Amino acid sequence: MEQPKNNLKIVSDKKARMLLPNMLTLIGVCIGLSSIKFALDGKFQIAILAIIFAALIDGLDGRIARLIKGTSKVGKELDSLTDVISFGVAPAFIMYFWKLNELGKFGWLLCLIYVVCVALRLARFNVNSNQEISWKDNFFQGVPSPAGGIIVLLPLIYSLSELKFFQIDLSLIVPIFFIITSFLLISKFPTYSFKKIVIPRRTTIFLLFGIVLFFGLLLIYTFKVITFSGIVYLCLIPISYFHFKRIEKQKINETINEDNEDLEDIL
Repeated sequence: MEQPKNNLKIVSDKKARMLLPNMLTLIGVCIGLSSIKFALDGKFQIAILAIIFAALIDGLDGRIARLIKGTSKVGKELDSLTDVISFGVAPAFIMYFWKLNELGKFGWLLCLIYVVCVALRLARFNVNSNQEISWKDNFFQGVPSPAGGIIVLLPLIYSLSELKFFQIDLSLIVPIFFIITSFLLISKFPTYSFKKIVIPRRTTIFLLFGIVLFFGLLLIYTFKVITFSGIVYLCLIPISYFHFKRIEKQKINETINEDNEDLEDIL
């Protein structure tokens, strides 16, 4: 009679599934911190690329965790701490070393305000994520921290892109971007989430082609593509607001109609 084999496991299957997304999150921390070192050395191009790479990892770790059923409370909190470093502290330091240090104490104050707003935004997100699922999950309250980190870097990215559409006064534009982005982070302004987009099967091939084309252009015209992407995202913010309000109005009207129908049945 054969004896059952005892498989030696260092960790359980469930804990093993949690390792991969958490490892990706920790790699994002290292990349975010490294971007500060690159900026300190004056290598702003590499610092920007590090932030973009950290944003890509941030978009993947949560999806991978849900795909392999490796979500955990530790991973959720770790992801938020990573976002504070990679999209709060790192962009603030990069812009301070590049331009805000010329403004003296006021420049440092803008950095502090921005980082605090990122932390507050993530704390609110963690609290609201425990609520029931609804159509509002297709929208964020305020600008998400990865988008905010890239928005505050747009003046630097534009200067590196060598685009000459218009001349800008960087000493004026950079503080404005910090103030506006800080406000958008902590506001309840609805912005698109892009987490639950349903793609029809027949259009999947076009989506894949678009993704390949985008990353191909990103590799060739890196800072130009990032600049255009940032401008497109900024244009989507008011569109998302009006879209949210239209859906909200429809839901309110549907609720009123249902209540009226119930009253008619009772009478």
